Amino acid sequence: MKLYIANKNYSSWSLRPWALLQARGIEFEEVLVPFAAGSQPSTFKAFSPTSKVPCLEDNGLLIWDSLAICEYVAEQHPGCWPIDTTARAWARSAAAEMHSGFQTLRSLCPMNCGIRVALEKIDDGLRADVERIDALWLEGLAKFGGPYLAGKEYGIIDAFFAPVIFRVQSYGLQLGQQAQSYVERMLSLPSMQHWYAEALLETWRKPEYEQAAAAHGQIVRDFRV
Repeated sequence: MKLYIANKNYSSWSLRPWALLQARGIEFEEVLVPFAAGSQPSTFKAFSPTSKVPCLEDNGLLIWDSLAICEYVAEQHPGCWPIDTTARAWARSAAAEMHSGFQTLRSLCPMNCGIRVALEKIDDGLRADVERIDALWLEGLAKFGGPYLAGKEYGIIDAFFAPVIFRVQSYGLQLGQQAQSYVERMLSLPSMQHWYAEALLETWRKPEYEQAAAAHGQIVRDFRV
């Protein structure tokens, strides 16, 4: 399998299937095509029918969209979704909610792994998104016993919230104690540490991404090269 992704510092959509494959020890070839200055959609069109990342190529078959890729992987590697019916239904619902929701969080706190931002304020929309994430994580951890959101195994649901983990770190988003403990556990995973370390080494910069990250606060630290 060959997984096409973009910048690790910025690309939240790329992180999801990458994190799943890495955390579950599934072999794949990574192909990173950066959002470099001056890059055009045609750059991604060469390997993706939507000119977007991520995109998975497997024996000539193309699968695009992060959720579709994870579902494809799950068909071949049992355990990506929980075996238990109740846990699986919850995990699928929560992943779908993340896939289509939390628009204020996405807008005000775009993924930018290497920086730390002091937000000027937390508006009602962002507060509602953070509170919902806190409640959702708490529900999964309490109902299925942890240490992951749907039980004892890392799965698609954890991969789908991986970009939120980095957003919590970058923007200092305040969560309850159990949700914060989950964040710290996820940040300690070798897969997440690998992604983060490589994100810090990237030298590509997209001004619009940088401006978006600083639009609602002050960048107080930048750990990148």
